[in-house]
Amino acid sequence: MSEKTILVWFRNDLRVHDNEILFEATRKADKVLPVYCFDPFYFKTTSSGLLKTGNLRARFLLESVADLRQNLKALGGELIVRIGNPAEVIPQLAQQYQVSEVYHHREVAFEETEISEEVETALWKIKLNLKHFIGHTLYNKEDLPFPIRDIPDSFAVFKKKVERDSEVRPCIETPQQINTPIITDAGNIPRLADLGLTEPVDDPRAALHFKGGETTALQQLQQYILNIEQIVSHKGTKHGAANDHASKLSSWISMGCLSQRKVYHEMISHGHGSHTSNIPLVLELLWRDYFRFMFKKHGRQFFKPEGFKDEMPELAANQGELFEQWKTGHTGVPFIDASMHELNATGYIGNFNRQIVAGYLANQLKVDWTLGAFYFEEKLIDYSPASNWGNWAFIAGVGNDPKDNRYFAGLKQAAELETNSDFINIWLPEVYNDDNSLEHAHAL
Repeated sequence: MSEKTILVWFRNDLRVHDNEILFEATRKADKVLPVYCFDPFYFKTTSSGLLKTGNLRARFLLESVADLRQNLKALGGELIVRIGNPAEVIPQLAQQYQVSEVYHHREVAFEETEISEEVETALWKIKLNLKHFIGHTLYNKEDLPFPIRDIPDSFAVFKKKVERDSEVRPCIETPQQINTPIITDAGNIPRLADLGLTEPVDDPRAALHFKGGETTALQQLQQYILNIEQIVSHKGTKHGAANDHASKLSSWISMGCLSQRKVYHEMISHGHGSHTSNIPLVLELLWRDYFRFMFKKHGRQFFKPEGFKDEMPELAANQGELFEQWKTGHTGVPFIDASMHELNATGYIGNFNRQIVAGYLANQLKVDWTLGAFYFEEKLIDYSPASNWGNWAFIAGVGNDPKDNRYFAGLKQAAELETNSDFINIWLPEVYNDDNSLEHAHAL
């Protein structure tokens, strides 16, 4: 009897821990063929004139794929790497290695789902099945207290019902061993130049250098927990401790180097609450779930300038000029400009900063908010379609939540940060005089 081989198509799930498609493949097949495909679609310039993937996130991706290969090798396996259209690459490999079935994690944004559908169609032509798994959320879809079509549009209602009626499943077991077929050409990890990108220059002002990969992700998670423990020890209380140190785990979570369930259970096991309301980091994961489920429910509405509203937002006449000032950090508002300088230099800014710069572009400058969302798509290392476009729609006031924009009305708060700010002094030191007072700055 011939051996059964399952091809595991990795996308945004670059890990061996808590990975259902990898574990199920090792359980049900004699051989497993792990594959990662660098799709040229994600490295093109869009109609907006911006890259879909900037060099900082691309470098993080290359590091993550290289780390996945090493972790698979440690289990006795190998990762095949190719550059090309997955609808061509996956069927070709499936035929070459006499694959019985292909596993992958389902995505929710329309570009990603269209790629899956193209692969599925191509596989059907050679009489192979593409089996879909859902592995990008904290709560499993099957465990929600409502079907996707009936998920509340209000985040507050969604949060209340999920916390009351659902539980986070345990992490899936990591395979003890991976048996791959004899691989004749595993392929090399490409360089940035192979993807049409230049090498980024690391800015010495950055508080953290984001190195891709599951290995670093797990180290960062443990370091975050250790930092919280130190804060708790110093303050003598756990109340609000997780608020005192930003995790900055979102880049590893977005690329699937770190499982959201892993984060949740690590936080719980270290005694940082038994409820999402007690863990700000887990609350952020719940927001990620909410936007992914909203994308599944509403689809392309999140990508339209008018969003869920009946008419287009009011727009300024000089869109191009204002957008250029915003993205290059030359608006004249120090906190906005400093935030954009940090984003451009590092590929990361904190959540509060994102809310402020997005709100300023959409609501103060009256620039089409989708331009800002496209810019974040290029620049952010932790970009994920649902979180990015969902948040931007809410900030612009065109989201589906009946109380949208209430979480993003903090522009006035930034005025308090305009004087004597260490942050501005780091990322925009030229706005200070010798006496440390602001010059050439406009009030919010």
